[in-house]
Amino acid sequence: MRITAPRTDTAPSADKLPLRPLLALATAAFTTVLTEALPAGVLRGMSAGLGVSESTTGQLVTVYALGTVTAAIPLSAVTSTWPRKRLLLTGVAGFALANTVTAVSAHFPLTLVARFVAGVAAGVVWALLAGYARRVAPDHLRGKATALVMAGIPVALSLGVPAGTFLGGALGWRASFWAMTALAVVLLAWTAAVVPDRPGQPRGGRIPVRRTLALPGVASVMVVTLVFVLAHTILYTYIAAYLARLGLADRVDAVLLVFGVASVAGIWVVGAHIDRRLRVLMIAAAVLFAVAVTALALTPLVHVAVALWGLAFGGVPTLLTTAAGDAGGEAADNAQALLVTLWNAAMAGGGVAGGLLLDRLGAGSLPWSALALLVPALVVVVAARAHGFPAARR
Repeated sequence: MRITAPRTDTAPSADKLPLRPLLALATAAFTTVLTEALPAGVLRGMSAGLGVSESTTGQLVTVYALGTVTAAIPLSAVTSTWPRKRLLLTGVAGFALANTVTAVSAHFPLTLVARFVAGVAAGVVWALLAGYARRVAPDHLRGKATALVMAGIPVALSLGVPAGTFLGGALGWRASFWAMTALAVVLLAWTAAVVPDRPGQPRGGRIPVRRTLALPGVASVMVVTLVFVLAHTILYTYIAAYLARLGLADRVDAVLLVFGVASVAGIWVVGAHIDRRLRVLMIAAAVLFAVAVTALALTPLVHVAVALWGLAFGGVPTLLTTAAGDAGGEAADNAQALLVTLWNAAMAGGGVAGGLLLDRLGAGSLPWSALALLVPALVVVVAARAHGFPAARR
C-alpha cells in the first residue's frame, strides 16, 4: 500500500500555480496602484471639496510617492524578521486607514498626511509582493507567479482608475475612497484566509542594503529600472499635452484605454515566457518601446504607437522584479526594496523632468526624450549577459 502525506500550504504543488494566494497578492498590487492613481481621476471634485487648486490637489499623488520612497528601504530593514503574512496584513491595514481618513477629511493638510501614510503602506507592500509570490510558487513557475501578481498594475490603470472616476462622478469623490477602504477590508479577510505564511529572515541573517547593491547583476537591474521608468513617466504623465499638440485632446481616454489593454496583453506574453526567456523579453521590451516612441514622434499612427508602447511596458514590472529577485538571491527582499525606491523616484523625477521639457521645449520633445533614455537602458540590458539579465536564469 502506498501512503501519500497530505499536502500543506507550505508545500505547493510542483506542477501548477497556487492561484488563490496569488490572486490575493495581485489584488494587493491592484489596491496599491489604484490608491496611488485615484486622485488623478477625481482631481476636480477633490479640489473643490478640499478648497484648494487643482495643481495643489495634484500633490496628493506626489506625497504618496514620497512616502513610498522614504519607507521602502528602511522599513524593509526594520521588518526583515517579521513573518511575511503579518507584514502584508499590516500594509493592507495601512491602506484601509489612510483611505478612510482621506474619505472623511475636510482639511487638505490632514489629507496630505493620510496620503503620505498610504505611500508608506505601499512601500511595505511593494517591497515584499514579488518575493512573496516567488516563495509560494514552485521553483520553475516563479516567473509566472510574479507575472500574475504584477497583472494587478495594468488592471488598476486600465479598469480601476476609470471605475473609480465614474464612481466619483456619480456619487462624489469621497465615495471612491470609501470604496477603496471596503476593498482593503475585503483584502484583509481574503489574505488571512488563503495566503500561506512565510518566515522573515533570521536575526543577524539580513544582508545590508549596500552589500545587496554590490551583488553581481543588482546594479544593472537598478540602472535599467531607473532609466526605463523615467522614460515612461516623462511621456505618460504628459500624454494629454502631447495628444493636444496633435489635435487629439478629446481622445485621451480612448488612447489610454488602448495603452491599458495592450499592457494587459504584454503581461500575458511575459507571464507565458519569462521563466525561460527573461533576457530576450527585456531586450524586446526596450526595442519595442523605442519603436513606439519613434512612431509616436514621426507618424500619425497614434493608436498603433500607443498599443506598441503598452505591449512593451506592460510586462516590464514583472521582468524587472524577477530580475532583481534572481540577482538578489538571499537578499531578494533588499533588492525589491531598492527597486521600489528607484521606481518611485523615477516616477517623481519623470513628472518634474517632463514638466520642464514641456515648458521649455514643447510637447514635441517628450517622445524624443524618452527615446534618448531608452538607448542607454538597452545598452545596459545587452551588456548584463552574465548577471542581471543572463541568457539562462538560475
